[in-house]
Amino acid sequence: MKKLFDLRGRMAVVTGGMGQLGAQYAIALADQGAKVALFDLPDSPGKGASMLGRYFRTGKVQLFPVDITDRKDLSAVAAKLVKTWGCPHILVNNAGVDSPPNAPADEVGPFETYPEESFDHVMNVNTKGTYLCCQVIGGLMAKAGRGSIINIASIYGMLSPCQDIYEFRRKKGGVFFKPVAYSVSKSAIYNLTRYLATSWAKKGVRVNTLTLSGVFNSQPKEFLRAYCARMPMGRMARPDEMNGAVVFLASDASSYMTGSNMVVDGGWSAW
Repeated sequence: MKKLFDLRGRMAVVTGGMGQLGAQYAIALADQGAKVALFDLPDSPGKGASMLGRYFRTGKVQLFPVDITDRKDLSAVAAKLVKTWGCPHILVNNAGVDSPPNAPADEVGPFETYPEESFDHVMNVNTKGTYLCCQVIGGLMAKAGRGSIINIASIYGMLSPCQDIYEFRRKKGGVFFKPVAYSVSKSAIYNLTRYLATSWAKKGVRVNTLTLSGVFNSQPKEFLRAYCARMPMGRMARPDEMNGAVVFLASDASSYMTGSNMVVDGGWSAW
């Protein structure tokens, strides 16, 4: 069984790799033997930086600064990566943006007044960024005849957001609706996954979606209380609780799995 999860001799790309979850995925993949290239913006140290220190020092993890929404930049960095470590075996499309519970008022108003520029920004990173990484990095994998792509999605892309959990904001006299753009951007990931899974299956590239629920990140107490009351397991996920799923999808343990959606959500979608 250990051989099924062994990633020695393989190389992974994790987008948004300096963030809270991206760093977790990078560490999990590196611990299984993979070399990991972090794709992230050059001016953003991210919350995961403190966890990655020793992995940077050993050379198992390396940062490749890049804007994943810029195909020219992405292609140039991909070429540098191939020259450094060779063609990737694994791509984790983790980079994403969202409006947090304490977002500015203009982003969390009613659907009718949601700013167009906010919609464009979220779609640009979450959907276009994933698409471009699949096109550039996935294209290299298809040419090499092997690979695993893991597209990170959300319960709010699979299901409509539960607006009741934000009632605490409205009771205080504020206005808060979970914005539409995040749901739309993450919903698009499912058919991107299916499209690529059927297109690349015979080229040896597997493409799957990993759907997550909320992860604890020091959210406001009122939000935590309302969210956890709705969650069957009664709590938000720890940042490391998706690592096993990522390693599984990246490794030979999931060798006959493509076009699928793996849900790790504490039971949220079971209601």
